[in-house]
Amino acid sequence: MAKELTLRGENYSQWYNELVVKADLAENSAVRGCMVIKPYGYAIWEKMQAELDRMFKETGHVNAYFPLFIPKSFFSKEADHVEGFAKECAVVTHYRLKNSPDGKGVVVDPDAKLEEELIVRPTSETIIWNTYKNWIQSYRDLPILCNQWANVVRWEMRTRLFLRTAEFLWQEGHTAHATKEEALEETERMVNVYADFAENFMAVPVIKGAKSENERFAGALETYTIEALMQDGKALQSGTSHFLGQNFAKAFDVRFATREGKEDYVWATSWGVSTRLMGALIMAHSDDNGLVLPPRLAPYQVVIVPIYRSDEQLSAINEKVNEVVAKLKARGISVKYDNSDTKKPGWKFAEYELKGVPVRLAVGPRDLENGTVEVARRDTLTKEVAQLENIDQFVADLLEDIQANIYKKAFDYRTEHTTKVDNYEEFKNVLKGKGGFVLAHWDGTPETEQKIKEETKATIRCIPFEGEKEEGKCIYSGKPSSQRVLFAIAY
Repeated sequence: MAKELTLRGENYSQWYNELVVKADLAENSAVRGCMVIKPYGYAIWEKMQAELDRMFKETGHVNAYFPLFIPKSFFSKEADHVEGFAKECAVVTHYRLKNSPDGKGVVVDPDAKLEEELIVRPTSETIIWNTYKNWIQSYRDLPILCNQWANVVRWEMRTRLFLRTAEFLWQEGHTAHATKEEALEETERMVNVYADFAENFMAVPVIKGAKSENERFAGALETYTIEALMQDGKALQSGTSHFLGQNFAKAFDVRFATREGKEDYVWATSWGVSTRLMGALIMAHSDDNGLVLPPRLAPYQVVIVPIYRSDEQLSAINEKVNEVVAKLKARGISVKYDNSDTKKPGWKFAEYELKGVPVRLAVGPRDLENGTVEVARRDTLTKEVAQLENIDQFVADLLEDIQANIYKKAFDYRTEHTTKVDNYEEFKNVLKGKGGFVLAHWDGTPETEQKIKEETKATIRCIPFEGEKEEGKCIYSGKPSSQRVLFAIAY
């Protein structure tokens, strides 16, 4: 029968780790800190990729690919950037192995030392800006709107599948513009694309805002973010978009002839989301029975299980189900008919529930007689009987309903777990007891933010774009503040 899961209420962290493995999403690999994304997990990632890729192209972006290795000297050109990534870099020093003199295996050939070490890409700003230098001479060459789908390596000591691994998959957009206004517009456009994707496909409500100086991307002047709340009351940064000003253009001497015939440095942005979104998807919606997937990202939206005693019954069911499958596929609904005889229906029900398939149809001999089918919803775990005749329309409407319901559930959870506080005592109590997002006044200084972080582990997730402007006093220092910011303990 089903693979038992630890309950969320007992140990959320263990529940998450078990679910990722038992639902066949990913597993740890032979390489410490790296994961194997299994076919079912990768199918979800591919759906995410396809939607995001479509959204990027609709906003005028094109895909390119840049090298995995970055010369070490590139990192010393932008001081803030190198400082932000120095502790997480994997470095390639040699290019050859040879048989060990003692005949046991291989050793690194000491004569094959690289003249200059190469860094395995933790992010690509440096190699891309070194490249853009050759692409940009005048304002006619701008804007450049490139994205790449790639893997990156950030040497992490404490890892968790999807949330934090030494190597992960992501996309990184890197754009070049003639004016500051255009670059800022792009930075905002892309954080909006991410929010649109999170809410309409992942069914995860997010708060958009700007990062505080302490939390900004290394080398950025502004970082915009989308912040989501997980079911354990912790925040997850789910996508970021950075306004890089002219920092990288100055570091790599990327200048262009302006419309007015002057010379200026190019303005830049970068933005990215990663396989961390898989973690968000799992933690925002799933329950003690397993995954709950929003229909728009489920590898298959419908699974059909036959219930039969004889081969004769099975072939009659097969015939009817094949018609249903064709109708569903004609509507663009992805469906799996599991008529394998190696597992019992009960086992299949539990398995597809664990894997979060949004809709399950069960068809037995009596259903064929009555022209009906049993329909089970994964999100509410409820069942009903529907007519086979218009089942395609019924299922299409149901999938829309499930998508909306999953979003509403996550939205209501976030509303219940967002608290306004006006003093530090209250702030600490909410974090300790209720958790979630805390809206509080802050004096705008990095020192205060750092003190709060040291004392409570909570960080400023963002300064919300849609936050109402209201005068108040910083909960920590008592100094004046013009709007509340969003605090939380985060992944």
